[in-house]
Amino acid sequence: MKFTEFDFEPEVMDGLESMGFEECTPVQELAMPVIFQEEDLIACAQTGTGKTAAYLLPVLNRVARGGSKGIDTLIIAPTRELVLQIDQQIEGFSYFCPVSSIAVYGGGEANAFERQRVALRKGADIIVATPGRLLAHMNLRYGDFSTVRHLILDEADRMLDMGFFEDIMRIVRELPVERQTLLFSATMPPKIRKLANSILREPHEVNIAISKPAENILQVAYMTYENQKLPLVSDLLKDKDDFESILIFTSRKANVTQIVRELKKMKFRADGISSDLEQGEREEVLRNFRNRKTQIMVATDILSRGIDIEGIDLVLNFDVPNDAEDYVHRIGRTARAQRSGVAITFITEKDQHDFKKIEDLIEREVTKIPVPPELGESPVYNPKEFRGRGRGNGKPFRKGGKGGGNRSGGKGRKPGNSSQKK
Repeated sequence: MKFTEFDFEPEVMDGLESMGFEECTPVQELAMPVIFQEEDLIACAQTGTGKTAAYLLPVLNRVARGGSKGIDTLIIAPTRELVLQIDQQIEGFSYFCPVSSIAVYGGGEANAFERQRVALRKGADIIVATPGRLLAHMNLRYGDFSTVRHLILDEADRMLDMGFFEDIMRIVRELPVERQTLLFSATMPPKIRKLANSILREPHEVNIAISKPAENILQVAYMTYENQKLPLVSDLLKDKDDFESILIFTSRKANVTQIVRELKKMKFRADGISSDLEQGEREEVLRNFRNRKTQIMVATDILSRGIDIEGIDLVLNFDVPNDAEDYVHRIGRTARAQRSGVAITFITEKDQHDFKKIEDLIEREVTKIPVPPELGESPVYNPKEFRGRGRGNGKPFRKGGKGGGNRSGGKGRKPGNSSQKK
């Protein structure tokens, strides 16, 4: 279905054409008619399916057609990165429209809070905000939210995972009862149903490719010991021209700096990003990665959702994520916009049961590969043997030489004989 088949205002169509949008994605095709009818909606769609445009375009069209009397639309998202991405898309789609927007989030420059306060008092058409920073403004009792016609919750499951349920409910109580509410989520666990029942009215439902990676992602995994990981990265990336853009995920913030340091020793253009950085620093890291000044970016799961960077050739999971859903979001950073991509995961003994849960979720078995012989022997993939074992003591990895330390002829250790303490 083409965007020209919808009744968009000329200004909105001009924005779509300037951004090269012609064909709707499935979530856009199914969700936009419901939103145009001003009905409430629950949409379950994974990242990278075009859901941001699915809700932005009808909202922008309504504002462009009839104007607004103050704050028209409130979009709530879990992270600063996603808030900024949504605001950037608003800027692109509304380039030819008389629509104002403001991104409201913590951190950033010293005068950011004041700029946000001014925009809220004047009544920008669209507010995109993280829950905590928005509540900080609302508690100071400026900003008139009585004019809000649309409430949109993006990455709702992530917000609940981060403990924002009560914050969301406090925000909702400040909004008009008569409004359109749209809830977008990558998954639909019971807690999302509870939230939906609390704030939506007879919602329509749209479900698109729930928690399944794109078919054009080549997924492989390496069976490795912890001290083989960095030598394995070096071996995989020894031909620096194989991948122009690489994103490495680690589950521990403390690992980011160490991985980046080792990559730079290997002469890679590498940088890292985590919640420890100031907002300006994070934006600079992302900008350099987008512009290809940086070839490799090492990140925590702060980037597994909500960052739309085109052309990532390889996603490398240095650690298996704790949550199976996070695996889908991590590897969804590659193979976007119909491109192909590669996703590689390092699996240690303690990760095996968690990786089996990932395979159960995505309903496929990922090919397992041993490390190259020169790096030593590899663990055997046997998740039943390691079921229930801990994921280690949470300490950062320790740099080691080649080889896997104490091993038993390449066979998986029995739980009682493991030299790695829980």
